[in-house]
Amino acid sequence: MNKEQALKRIAAEIGRCRLCRKGGSGKAVPGEGDPDARIVFIGEAPGREEAKTGRPFVGRSGRLLRQAIRDTGLVEPEVFITSPIHYLPDRGTPSKEMIRHGREHLFKQLAVIGPDIIVLLGNSACVALLDGKVEITKKHGTIVKKDGRTYFITVHPAYAVRFVKGKEMMFSDFTRLKRLIARP
Repeated sequence: MNKEQALKRIAAEIGRCRLCRKGGSGKAVPGEGDPDARIVFIGEAPGREEAKTGRPFVGRSGRLLRQAIRDTGLVEPEVFITSPIHYLPDRGTPSKEMIRHGREHLFKQLAVIGPDIIVLLGNSACVALLDGKVEITKKHGTIVKKDGRTYFITVHPAYAVRFVKGKEMMFSDFTRLKRLIARP
């Protein structure tokens, strides 16, 4: 089985998973992109637009993220975009239980893709992959190496859409990310 088939199999698992759907609604949003992506972007959970389309980051914050990706010199089809939560949370912010369960699928996706850098967009992504909360406003733009993986922490694009300071942080971080990607 090749990587694309493996990711489709995981997406089908997510679509059938009762625990993923518990406390969530809309279409499943398993993620999208290149099965051989060097860079994976991980957010929090689908919003209303994502739950309608089944695609990650297509709303307002998604447009900002996708523009930042292009500004970094990356080509969208060459990255992978996903989140630990695969359905629109009924209560807004995903619970720890939702994150804990959803990351099981996320770990499978990361094992298939084998990215060089995993960009953590906000606190839910950090909770899922670093096993704890991170004070994003203090740790944004930093690199964490854990379990043989390289994580890059930045603010969630929704924060950048709402606050000028957040947008400044995000674009500063993406400038750092651009330099990190350019390293041999």
